[in-house]
Amino acid sequence: MICVPEYGAMIPRSYKTALKKAVRGEGIYIFDEDKKPYIDGCSGALLSSVGHGNKEIADAIYKQLTTLEFAHPSRWYNEATMEASKEVASMSPEELNYVWLVSGGSEAIESALKLARQYFVERDGVSSAKYVMIARWNSYHGSTIGTMGLAGSMARRRTFYPLYQDYPKIASHYCYRCPFGLSYPSCDIRCAYDLEHEIRKIGAQYIAAFVAEPIVGSTVGGLHPPKEYWPIVRDICSKYDVLLIADEIMTGIGRTGKNFCLNHWNVVPDMICSAKALSGGYSPVGALIVKDEIIETLKEGSGAFQHGHTYNANPVTAAAVTATLRLIKREGLVENAYIQGERLGKKLQSLYEIPIVGDVRGMGLMRGIEIVADPATRQAFPSPVNAAGVVTNECLKQGLVVYPGRGQIDGIEGDQFLVAPPLIVTEQDVDEIFTRLEKGLRAARDILLPRQ
Repeated sequence: MICVPEYGAMIPRSYKTALKKAVRGEGIYIFDEDKKPYIDGCSGALLSSVGHGNKEIADAIYKQLTTLEFAHPSRWYNEATMEASKEVASMSPEELNYVWLVSGGSEAIESALKLARQYFVERDGVSSAKYVMIARWNSYHGSTIGTMGLAGSMARRRTFYPLYQDYPKIASHYCYRCPFGLSYPSCDIRCAYDLEHEIRKIGAQYIAAFVAEPIVGSTVGGLHPPKEYWPIVRDICSKYDVLLIADEIMTGIGRTGKNFCLNHWNVVPDMICSAKALSGGYSPVGALIVKDEIIETLKEGSGAFQHGHTYNANPVTAAAVTATLRLIKREGLVENAYIQGERLGKKLQSLYEIPIVGDVRGMGLMRGIEIVADPATRQAFPSPVNAAGVVTNECLKQGLVVYPGRGQIDGIEGDQFLVAPPLIVTEQDVDEIFTRLEKGLRAARDILLPRQ
């Protein structure tokens, strides 16, 4: 029987999950109330990239708190937000020099959708018909009503389906379970050209933007594309006058070994949505990074983005962003993510020896593992088994936290998880993460596939 804590007045994520109580964080570790250390092998939710308990960032936040903790963005601007915006822009592609700071990833995506629509109205007039956003199945773009209609993670959508406007979706680049029944490279990257098919079917005159994660995060666990995918998508968007919005909320700020993941393919989007690692987890944050042409169109037109939140451009969050990004640059953590990511990726290949490991994927320090009942047939475990939960619990026993996900095959079946430790990891840390992961997976194997 699961012993669930008494949460008091706090509403937890689940009243049926026995959460552990976190009391302290230091470096790559989180400690529970019994002082047991756990390696934060998924950086919380891929945000604690610079580790826990960093005094430099905490001091920067405290200094800002005691200088100017809030100034409403409808009446004031502040130096802290200007400084943070400059730091964010310095890590972005040359053509993207404007930054809109918000409080989280969902707000960043919502901001992008509204700006995309407003851009076409400003450019073409109020009669512009370009308002439709295209996304992909097996995607997650946020938990607000607007972002849920965009995303294609069925487990998160079903209950709230009557509340949102559903946008069209195309297939994701799920090569392990190709939705077209094809194989790379003879497939000719049909998943990328599925975007062109959808645009033509609906009519390019109605399509404002295509929104997608460069590497799929929580919904399919580190699903990376064929190398041709993103250049093809960029060309299609340009051809049909469709904005390309990159959801780099998980993949951005060094996670994959580049400042932003699309840099791996030299692809420049029209907007980047970032969040999570922008502040290293030290303050709730999101950011919309925008191509110059779009903002210049607004400047020459109405002169205002018709959007806003109370904590938009918050100076305390801005101070956290500036301190975090400067630390990342100074310590070479993007480069370290590439080096240690390569080491981790190579070590993970040996996990195919464990008969519940079906696919190992990802880039940099964002690696995903799909759990299956039979690697030969790629058969999934029945949903009630909760194989991802079993793996997560066994890894926790080994002192390693991973990020599980379910339902990626058909919205019901499918188990996978992410391994994405802080960017500060050393070679020794990577080796220890792998050792604990391997032990956790072997213990999960014994539970899921008991020997006869």
